[in-house]
Parts: sequence; structure tokens; C-alpha cells
Amino acid sequence: MSDLLRAPAEIKYAEELDWLESVDDGPKPFSWRLSPKMVRLFILGSERADGLDREISQKWYGDRSFVERSIVTLASDRGLLLIGDPGTGKSWLAELLAAAVSRNSTLVVQGTAGTTEDHIKYSWNVSMVISKGQSRESMIPSPIMTAMETGAIGRFEELTRSTSDVQDALISILSEKYISVPEMDSDNIVFAKPGFSVIATANSRDRGVNDLSSALKRRFNFVRIPVVTNKKSEAEIVRFRTEELLKRHRIELDVPPTLLDVLLQSFADLRASAAAAGSDDEKLESALSSAEQIGVLEDAILHSNFFGERTLTARTLASSLVGSLARRQPEDLAILNKYLHGVVEPRGKEEGGSWPEFLEGGRDAIATLS
Repeated sequence: MSDLLRAPAEIKYAEELDWLESVDDGPKPFSWRLSPKMVRLFILGSERADGLDREISQKWYGDRSFVERSIVTLASDRGLLLIGDPGTGKSWLAELLAAAVSRNSTLVVQGTAGTTEDHIKYSWNVSMVISKGQSRESMIPSPIMTAMETGAIGRFEELTRSTSDVQDALISILSEKYISVPEMDSDNIVFAKPGFSVIATANSRDRGVNDLSSALKRRFNFVRIPVVTNKKSEAEIVRFRTEELLKRHRIELDVPPTLLDVLLQSFADLRASAAAAGSDDEKLESALSSAEQIGVLEDAILHSNFFGERTLTARTLASSLVGSLARRQPEDLAILNKYLHGVVEPRGKEEGGSWPEFLEGGRDAIATLS
């Protein structure tokens, strides 16, 4: 695992999954590797009341009802659609679910404007077709077809980014649970085995790009993942991801709790400002999600490690925040500048602490970008 840039969940947490499977005596739907209760425990982590001989780490932070509804959906014959703003953990939850259920989260189709039916059905190895003709041997199955043949979970990322033709093809797969291969005279239908399902994700900000048809919506159970705004939960998410980052880069650097509080409070302030804004021009383009908080902190940590004094400072954190969130110029810079002078400056005078240095770092970053 150490030689992989990013190991999939089933490899990263293989030891936990092996142990859970060894002690799991609960009923398992279809070909599931873990029972629904153990899937939930793998994702949300163990508690003392679970009575396990070891601790299972929490990997996704959010309302447990979202996880439970997702698991129940996968145990049915319907697809699961996780929908929400960017950075709310939809893809991570989908990966964890697939890893726990099938021990394979890599059967993924990425939805784009260029995604075709071949990407969710099959294509052909041209050289083999020329030499041997069209057969199962010369067919290249899509990740979705592979999931069907093995009774596993297939994933479809950014479903609303795909065209209506692709979405229509998915309707047939979800309804009929087979794919017809008309190019072959025999053995020309690939049937789904028990356990097959599809987890799709959709960005709620993509509404209007390629809206889902009512027919496709009926094939999915929707689970809406909101932006995490609870400070305690958000702090846990940021700490969890920060610890992973430090381990991956083998960085020994402390993140002072006071600076984590500054980061959390800054995002809370900016979200409140966005909610009160009268138009999109008065809002940052950023979704201000937990994922973007992690990105700001990651940038600050790496900058401190490589170019600083191996100590995270409020000045570096502010510079990273401005650099990460100022995507439109001059609109986003003006919003951040207003925040610094209208909120951070008075708070620094009243509370002191890290806020004055944070203010100075933010001002310097804006001046550099202006």
C-alpha cells in the first residue's frame, strides 16, 4: 500500500475489513462480504456498546441515518443516488459502501460530457475482433458490466454531467438487470448476479446541466448529503483528514487547536455571509465545504513544511485561505477583503489571540493577488 499514491478503501482498510468479516455472524444480503450492521460499523466506527474486541475507526462523518438509508437501498433492487454540494463526502461514502459490501470500490464510471454508452456497457478489442471475430473474449466490459457479472457494486460519479443518451442506457440496466449484446449471435446477454447495484453521485450545483429524467429518478433512492455545519463534526472531519495527510507525507508538524478554531470560524463566517447575500456576485464561488477547509489546511501545512519554519502560523493559514477561495477576480477578492476588515479586524481587537496575525496574512495575500 505504501507505493500507491492513493489506495482504495478496500486496500487501505483491508485489515479492518478482514477482521470484521471474521467476526461477522449477521445475515448478509446476496453476495455481500459484510452484514448491513457491520457495513455501518465499518463506515461510522465502533462504540463501546458494540462490544468488539478492537476499535474500528470512523471514516465518514455525518448523520448515521444517511448511511443506514444507503445500506438499506443497496440491499434492495434499486440504485442509490447520493446528491449534495461539492465537497460533502458523497464520493467517499460511495467508495466506503462499495468497499464494505463488495471489497471492490474501483468499478467506477466518471460522468462527463464525453461519456458514452460504451463506458457503461461494453466496447471491443479491435485487433481481436479482426483476428477472431466478435465474441466474449474480444469484448471489453465496462466497470458497470463487470459489477453485473460479479454481483458487485458499480459506481457512477457525477451522473448529471452525462448526456441523456447515457442516462437512458442506465435506465435499462437498472430496470432489466441485463445488457444485450446484439453484435453476437449467441451468448449475447449479460445478466446481473445477485448483489449487483449502482451507487451514483450528483452535484446539486449541476442542476440544469443534464437533468435526470423522471424515469431514471424512479430507479434510484435519493440520499441528500448536506454541507456539514456543526462545528464539532466539522472539526472531527478536518482532524481526521489532516492526520491522514501528515502520515502520507511523513510530516511531523503540529496543528495548534487555536488555528483549527480560526479556520472553522472563518468558514462559518463566510457561509453566514453567503446566506445573507442578495446575489451570486456577493457570494464566493466556493461551496465552502469541509473538503475545501481540508484543502486550505493542507496547503498551509505543506507550505509551512517546505518553505516555512515547520510550524503552522495564522499568517500562513490566512494566505492559504485567500489563495484557495479567491477564484474570481475581482469579485472573490472583494468579498474576502470585506470579510477581513468587517469581521476579522474587529474580532482581533476584541479577542486578540491568532486573529490579528490572521488578518495581516490575509491582507498581504489579497495585496499580492490584486
